[in-house]
Amino acid sequence: MIEGIVLAIGAGLMLGLYALPEKFTKDFKFENTWGLFFILTMFLVPIVASITLINDFSNVFAKVPTDILLKMAAASVLWGVGVMMWGKAINHIGLSLGFSLFIGTVILVGSIIPFFVEGIPEGNTFITILLGILVVLFGVIFNAKAGLTREKDEAKTDSGEKKGSMVTGILIAVVGGLLATGFSYANAVGRPSIHEACQAAGNADWVTAVGVMFPIFISGGIVMAIYFAYELSNKKAWSQFKTPHFGKNFMLILVMAIFHYAASALFAFAAFKLGEVGNTVGYAIFNTACVATAIVSGIITKEWINASSKAKNFLYLSLACMIGGIVVIAYANSLA
Repeated sequence: MIEGIVLAIGAGLMLGLYALPEKFTKDFKFENTWGLFFILTMFLVPIVASITLINDFSNVFAKVPTDILLKMAAASVLWGVGVMMWGKAINHIGLSLGFSLFIGTVILVGSIIPFFVEGIPEGNTFITILLGILVVLFGVIFNAKAGLTREKDEAKTDSGEKKGSMVTGILIAVVGGLLATGFSYANAVGRPSIHEACQAAGNADWVTAVGVMFPIFISGGIVMAIYFAYELSNKKAWSQFKTPHFGKNFMLILVMAIFHYAASALFAFAAFKLGEVGNTVGYAIFNTACVATAIVSGIITKEWINASSKAKNFLYLSLACMIGGIVVIAYANSLA
């Protein structure tokens, strides 16, 4: 159990830090950076990793039932759409509220989805898991309060860009979060069959995580590739790839892609190691650790240095709740 929890927290740390290299890219617009990132992380990295690490790659997936792969693909497409909607929500309601609503929905719904696939655990375990998720959600709420307070403070000195409809933004963020939980469903429904096929081919247990990520990332990547191809054309940003800094930018974004993919694969292995309720416990810890890491990195990089004490207090309370929630969820796993 301890190993699974450590792996889930490690996966969350990686996901919370993967975007840091983006701060050092030059001459790229948002669409260039993230368009290239999604091509690398959703296609290049998983294809190379899967072919290299999975013994008898083609036969492994030939043994997985077609209906399982189709369910994984459909859920992963929804995940891709959800992630894109999150980006749109930020345009309406800002990063703090948009992120909090999105990740709150992901943690709440995504952690419960495996119960519909695998069944509800015994009473004490189930109740304790829900209690832990509730504590985490309080942390997400406090994180939203911190961000909104900070934005309000900054608005006093900087008018900034005008946002869109608040109601529309909230709706997009919540629906996007619901769709993004397709990742949780795809992992829960696909792992048993892929694990069996990987074991039959003589692969180690951890290789199953690589196998599970392959259909998830390829299917979700199709949506993201189409979206960013449109955005690059719409913003006339294709020419921005012709820069002397392309080589450096490519390497930085490749590091981002590897960390992002590795974080997801590590989560899948953590869920396996956590046992009976591993998909739920692992998913909750994984996403919570990601948010907590983002909060801490924001403090370290002095993003909150000019925030009011009220905003900072909400932030610290948020972090405390998230850590407390992880402890409760971990305890729930021990009960299972």
